[in-house]
Amino acid sequence: MTELWNVDLHSHTRWSKDCLSEFETIIQLCQKRGIDRIAVTDHNTADGAMAMQKLAPELVIVGEEIMTTEGEILAYFLQESVPAGLTPVDTIRRLRDQGAVISVSHPFDRLRKGAWGMEALDRIRDQVDAIEIFNARCLYAEDNQQALHYATKYNLRGTAGSDAHSRPEYGKAMTQLQPFTDAKSFLQSLNQASYIKRLSPAYVHGLSTYAKWTKKLGLKKRMWVGG
Repeated sequence: MTELWNVDLHSHTRWSKDCLSEFETIIQLCQKRGIDRIAVTDHNTADGAMAMQKLAPELVIVGEEIMTTEGEILAYFLQESVPAGLTPVDTIRRLRDQGAVISVSHPFDRLRKGAWGMEALDRIRDQVDAIEIFNARCLYAEDNQQALHYATKYNLRGTAGSDAHSRPEYGKAMTQLQPFTDAKSFLQSLNQASYIKRLSPAYVHGLSTYAKWTKKLGLKKRMWVGG
């Protein structure tokens, strides 16, 4: 039987405005926690992911979490950043043009700015590759359950990730996949995915708020270019 990789498909670095995690720290945490691959999905930029991939080319999947006019989209295997503020259709088109794999971030999280309305999600479900069925930062378990139910109902692939913004979070939730080498084989592996589902403690939201204000006050260098 082929060994499965533990893959965290949603994470942030200091290139996100609400995260202070350095590349080297994340790489070390992946080694300690048995994370075989990690998708770096900073807010509205793939630049941080591309920079981190140079340090750990085997570990890092270049990704981005993109705020559209309707909700947030997760993308993997990017060649360049896609800006925030486009319609979902325009965002998806730009991602398809560069061969990216597309998922939908925490679609039903009632506390997230980037959650999706049902009608908006229905309009794009045939245009995406997957739905995030488990996000470790969801405070209400029912919101993850609703995402799983939606993916099952419409026969969509599922992704799971920590949505990590701080040290305690990396690897909390992961997608277990057969080894892959590129976007095509990654997508094939998602067809037989299994999952590690652990929620992060509620206090981690305070850590990302602290990170945001630290940067706003100029106490840490701003790295991000997105919103």
